[in-house]
Amino acid sequence: MVSLLMRADPFRDLDRFTQQLFGGANGSPGTLARPSVMPMDAWREGHTFLVEFDLPGVAAESIDLDVERNVVTVRAERPVSDQDREMLAAERPRGVFSRQLVLGDNLDTEHIEASYDAGVLRLRIPVAEQAKPRKISVGSSSPSRDQQAISA
Repeated sequence: MVSLLMRADPFRDLDRFTQQLFGGANGSPGTLARPSVMPMDAWREGHTFLVEFDLPGVAAESIDLDVERNVVTVRAERPVSDQDREMLAAERPRGVFSRQLVLGDNLDTEHIEASYDAGVLRLRIPVAEQAKPRKISVGSSSPSRDQQAISA
């Protein structure tokens, strides 16, 4: 099976893990330099690659989705709480959320569809036509039996 999602930067994954353990995920705001974690699931159904991102409490208007070549960037923001508020618990991540996916060449990035419902952003990415399995007919260079009978 051909890989549809390529992991390009193991250091970015390590940075995300570190943020989860030591900051960013426990209420401290995500910034452009250090965005908060955005959990993701990805799978294939037939000729479509699906990706879902958890973004609970994020307004649909704050979601920004960009595609450049085979890189999809998802960016969203949940506003930081009012500073005048005395917080008794602050466990939900706030600020900027960002995630990049490096897609394989076998996906059609020109026809990505996105929907957002109940705090879940879903991307539907079709498999490119040239990557789909297809039948190839086998021809023959020798004359057929019918043509041999006619020429005799």
